Amino acid sequence: MKPLVTVIIPTYNREKFVIEAIESVLCQSYENIELIVVDDGSTDKTFQSVTPYLIKGKLRYIHQNNRGVSSARNCGIKLSRGDYITFLDSDDLWDKRKLEKQIGFLESHKEFSVCYTNEIWIRNGVRVNQKKVHQKYGGSIYKQCLPLCIISASSIMLKREVVDEIGLFDESLTACEDYDYWLRLSSEYQIHLMAESLMIKRAGHNDQLSYHFKAMDRFRVRAMVKMLESGQLNKSDYHETVHIVIKKCNVLITGYEKRNNVEESLYYQSLIDRFS
Repeated sequence: MKPLVTVIIPTYNREKFVIEAIESVLCQSYENIELIVVDDGSTDKTFQSVTPYLIKGKLRYIHQNNRGVSSARNCGIKLSRGDYITFLDSDDLWDKRKLEKQIGFLESHKEFSVCYTNEIWIRNGVRVNQKKVHQKYGGSIYKQCLPLCIISASSIMLKREVVDEIGLFDESLTACEDYDYWLRLSSEYQIHLMAESLMIKRAGHNDQLSYHFKAMDRFRVRAMVKMLESGQLNKSDYHETVHIVIKKCNVLITGYEKRNNVEESLYYQSLIDRFS
């Protein structure tokens, strides 16, 4: 038997996008798939759009009260039965060979338990080039994961035992929850990069988290402080994390001072004092 791959699609009010995402899963050349769609409290016609697939037994559909993308992914993880776990954000798409290529690599390279792929970026319907800052890396990439999130949730595949060890997404983080997860993951595991672009990342629509939250670095700082307090970092990774925390805190302080937000400015200064 070929390994079972669980695909988890979290969605919220994306009745048009989610159908395209589902189709990109059902069109995969790799067929042993368990597809779980977790509707995080949609108020549009998501359920009506998904119903034909549900009737045909193509997927499992779970509706929950709106708790955020971390909760939706965690719900899918808890229900999953796969040997491998993957995620597909409901506004992204997969190349039809994505799962086949990732399974092929991980099954033939037992030294790796995690891999992710490169991606194509589409913004407002137009293909755009990634900037140098978004360059992707493979291997021991914890330090490369610190400045910003270089792994797309829609690109990664993890063996079940990895998810069992790393745990669930942090539901207290309303943004950058994936950044937090990749830090925990990359501090423990080598992550293989498949250079081929096997997913399409679509952006430009106003329901993305980055449109709703300003100063995203405040969430990244929280994630890094968690890592510093975890006691699991080696000396080199610890010092690099401190360096990035201080750098981002200084940027945040500058922004809060411009807005006369003394309380927040003092908080991030206290972090600098604590870790300096």
